[in-house]
Formats: sequence, C-alpha cells, structure tokens
Amino acid sequence: MGYFDVPEIDYTRYSDRQLAAVPLAVLAVALLVLTGSFLATGAPVQPGMDFAGGSELTIQTTSSQEEIANAFDEEPESIQAVSGPDTENQYIVQFTTTDLSTLTEQAEANLEQDGDADVVQLESTVSESFGDQTQRTALLGIAVAFLGMSAITFLLFRTFVPSIAIVVSALSDIVIPLAFMAVAGISLSLGTVAALLMLIGYSVDSDILLNNHILRRSGDFYESTNRAMGTGVTMTVTSMVAMLVMGVTAWLFGVELLASIGIILFVGLAADLMNTYMLNLSLLRWYKFHGVRS
Repeated sequence: MGYFDVPEIDYTRYSDRQLAAVPLAVLAVALLVLTGSFLATGAPVQPGMDFAGGSELTIQTTSSQEEIANAFDEEPESIQAVSGPDTENQYIVQFTTTDLSTLTEQAEANLEQDGDADVVQLESTVSESFGDQTQRTALLGIAVAFLGMSAITFLLFRTFVPSIAIVVSALSDIVIPLAFMAVAGISLSLGTVAALLMLIGYSVDSDILLNNHILRRSGDFYESTNRAMGTGVTMTVTSMVAMLVMGVTAWLFGVELLASIGIILFVGLAADLMNTYMLNLSLLRWYKFHGVRS
C-alpha cells in the first residue's frame, strides 16, 4: 500500500510578507482576468444555456462538426460528440435561439445521414427570462453559502485575524477557478456552480483544520503547523487526484459537464493548498507572534 509523506517545510526561512505575496499576486491576476472578461463580454464568466437560455438538439449524422456548424443560419454555441453504446455519429448541438422548429428543418435539409439527418432528440428550450432567474438564484445560493461560512467561522474563533484569514482564503479559492473558467472557456452552469459550492466546503475544512491545530492544541507554532499539514495536505492532494481522474475520464467519454466539474475542482483545490499554507498561515503567524498582546 502506498504512503503519501508530507514534507516538513521550514517556514522560518520566509517572512510573512513573502508567504502572502504569491497567493495575493495570483488573486490579483485572477481579479484582473475577471474584470477584463466583464469589460469585453458583459459577464466575468460566460453563462451557459442554463443561465443564458437557448435550445439543444441531439443529431445523428455522418457530417463533420465543421459541416454541422455550417448547416445552421445561427452559429452553434457548442457541438459535442456523444460517446456510448447506440450513439454512433451522434452530436449534441446547443444554440442561443429557442426556435426549435427552424433548427430542426435546417438540420434535416443540410446534414447527411444516408440521405437525411436524423434529429434524435429535441431538448426543451430555456427562455432567456427563465435563465436570468435561474442565474440570480444560483448566484444568491453562492452568496448565502459564503456568508453563512463566514458567520460560522467568526462564531467558532471569535477573533478577527484568524477568522478573516479563513474568509480571504475561501474567497480566493472561488475567484481563482472563476478566472480559470473565463480563460479556458468553461461556461457557468448549474453544474459548475455546484463545483464552486463544493470548493467553499473544501476551503473551510482545510483552513479550520490549520487554525484549530495552531490556536487550540498544544505544541509550538511550527509543530502544530506540521501536524495540520500532515492531515490537510494528504486530504487535499487525494481529492485533487480523484477530481483529475474524474475530469480526464469524463473528457475521454465526451461527458463535458463532468469534465468541467472535475477540472474546476482540481484547480480550486490547488489554489486551496496555496492559500491555506501560505496566505492563511502568514496571517496566523503574524497574529501569534505580533498581533496578540498579553
């Protein structure tokens, strides 16, 4: 059975500013990316069909993806090959329009499958107004979850610096994956919102573990830090490997949503490692040695 050995880091070699500089710089870059995306497109992250509205067709055709894209008057938002039994030459095509009848006519007229294209399935459309309402509800859910996490953190520690360290780390754990989504072209959907909600839980778990070991258990600062890292890093790296395997496997089988969720969680957990054991730790060390007065 394999054993994952977490190396002990000599934190005395680095000042608090040096430890905090890297995660804060990454956070600043992420905020710049989201700001640039908002100025260019009107949204920090491109909304998917769940939020923007649109239609989805499942088409069986021998035509190539380029030919599928050219078969419609409106350019498809995405074209995804379907993998699995009894799904040969099937594609899921998404549009921003909700005119299914016109899309079906264009598919049957311009695509080939033994002479005619076969529209295997018509997905129910999502209107723009319903998508906007869904988006507001999803974003409200993230805000409520984050505020609830912040309130519980302050109730647990009842001290400003350790509590704000957890909140800032958790915020960065959300912002960095959002910036990655904007760069990688991953749309914001109900599935990716669920991944962001999961990241809040992962972040709080590792940060509270570190804070508890340092503030409430016996041993000096660095001994407590190494004990917390032994458990926290092992859990996070294990989760990262699991999410990476899930994402790659889903991508190979053409399950786009699961692939997106897996890669978002992988990026978020990597950010959590950096934020917990650099940003959060630097604030805790300042609090322990400089911020507390007897």
